[in-house]
Amino acid sequence: MLSFNQQTKIYQIATPIEFVEQFKLSNTDFIVASKSCYETYFAKIISDCTVVFKSDYGIGEPTDEMIYALRNDFTKGNYQRIVAIGGGSVIDMAKILVLKSNDSTSDLFEKKQDLIKSKQLIAIPTTCGAGSEVSNISIAKLSNKKSKYGIANDALYPDCAIIMPMLLQNLPYFAFATSSIDALIHAMESFVSSKSNIYTSLFSTKAITMILDAIKQIEIKGQDHYKDLLGDFLVASNFAGIAFSNTGTGAVHAISYPLSGVYDVMHGQANYQFLCSVFQLYNDSKQKGKIDELNIILANCLNCEISDVYTTLQERLNVLLPINKLSDYGMTFDDIVIFANSVVIDQQRLLKNSYIDITKQQIIKIYTDQF
Repeated sequence: MLSFNQQTKIYQIATPIEFVEQFKLSNTDFIVASKSCYETYFAKIISDCTVVFKSDYGIGEPTDEMIYALRNDFTKGNYQRIVAIGGGSVIDMAKILVLKSNDSTSDLFEKKQDLIKSKQLIAIPTTCGAGSEVSNISIAKLSNKKSKYGIANDALYPDCAIIMPMLLQNLPYFAFATSSIDALIHAMESFVSSKSNIYTSLFSTKAITMILDAIKQIEIKGQDHYKDLLGDFLVASNFAGIAFSNTGTGAVHAISYPLSGVYDVMHGQANYQFLCSVFQLYNDSKQKGKIDELNIILANCLNCEISDVYTTLQERLNVLLPINKLSDYGMTFDDIVIFANSVVIDQQRLLKNSYIDITKQQIIKIYTDQF
């Protein structure tokens, strides 16, 4: 049985000009980018490539309609390579361009056809959470479902990932906080996944310890200290991406998807909403195994008793970003059962990776407790 797969080559490059010189960009390259980052760091040094911005196709996280419009523009040229410069949303959209397919975007995400890779992809992350630059996963909101769906397929692995901390210098605090917590969730869900093994645990453990150690420094030195730690968070999110690409994520992501899909809550913030409640449920299940190992790691990082890890973790994360009530996002009490049904029906890809078999009633309780 395959235990570990890492197909993406990872490059550590200091500056945009070094990247352009090393990868010899040309008119056969199609760039999908975050507009602000591209204009700040790349616009003056790239001339021959076709460049489009995520904002050309819509705001917020990717939808099937946004990806369809992007695919339509991509097919107008004879491009051999895609370069994605941005956060997880930009990279997730760009991943679909590598596929040889004429079918609808929604059909791709609903897994109605085989996926065949026909183009190369270079991914350059500009946030420190998604890990999409090394994962085989793409996520999008389907307009006809009002929820988020994911594809996990080896055809979606980027060929190269460029780790360039310089690009995070202007990352706003809120984007930093939500993305770094998302990276922590990736690592924790990977660690307890049913597919976790000794190889993936190395990467997830290192990501967890790096992130929590850095958060502790921010707690001590003040919020602005995050700017000095962005390189550490970027590497940690990369480690977490390597881990969860092999194991998948679990119930935290599954339960968050309706909240993101209906109320447009940012991915990392929606995941954060359910992190501690889901892991407290895992812990209370009394099933011995990876959760006990994780509790020891967290207790050491948080300097607390094992019995207090999830209470202490929530307190520590509140330093970065206070948690909201679900009603603060506009969610209604009637949504609780609707969302729970959606999770059970549509998110089995994620639920099967959970540490325990979570029931609909348990999902309803998690929503109710957060309401």
